[in-house]
Amino acid sequence: MKVHMWPVEVIKLLQSKYHYKEEAEIICNKVQVKLSKECFHPSNTCITDLRTSHWEEAIQETKGGAANRKLAEECYFLWKSTRLQHMTLAEEVKAMLTELRKEVRLLLLTNGERQTQREKIEACACQSYFDAIVVGGEQKEEKPAPSIFYYSCDLLGVQPGDCVMVGDTLETDIQGGLNAGLKATVWINKNGMVPLKSSPTPHYIVSSVLELPALLHSIDCKVSVST
Repeated sequence: MKVHMWPVEVIKLLQSKYHYKEEAEIICNKVQVKLSKECFHPSNTCITDLRTSHWEEAIQETKGGAANRKLAEECYFLWKSTRLQHMTLAEEVKAMLTELRKEVRLLLLTNGERQTQREKIEACACQSYFDAIVVGGEQKEEKPAPSIFYYSCDLLGVQPGDCVMVGDTLETDIQGGLNAGLKATVWINKNGMVPLKSSPTPHYIVSSVLELPALLHSIDCKVSVST
């Protein structure tokens, strides 16, 4: 498993300040696995405590000895701040959204824990490009449940049959749009991935979000619900 770009600063911290050598990369790999399997329940804990625990467990599993909560907190907050710093909207995407919004209403719909997703939204400063933003962690159900799509449509004052769902995840974005009976679903397949036979089938496939304006004009939609 490769370590993604975002833990590089954490690896440097562990190696220079704490003299962890090859262990630094192993710890970050372990955290990545824990994040991929994460189950978060707001009633039981807060996301900061949960993700600090990921680092604490990864460090202890790798180095042994007593748990080191202080080091885990240092790693978590450095990881989080570095991650948020790299979340930006490309200029061409900003320009596209600005032009699209002159013709259609745009809603950002994202799954995930409330605090984490709101921090990402603030970090990339994307609020001004959308008419509304809906975070799954603030709702009773997340994508692909139809209810969150109906809620999004109500926010914009439109019918599901007038909406297009644009997303890069078949199991949540596309399946959710199909479940809710939206006008169309658009899958952004930027890596040319071949989906499983069991995967939901989108109405349209594009390789880049920048292909949206031409496609939406051909669909003649009134609103775009985008992730």
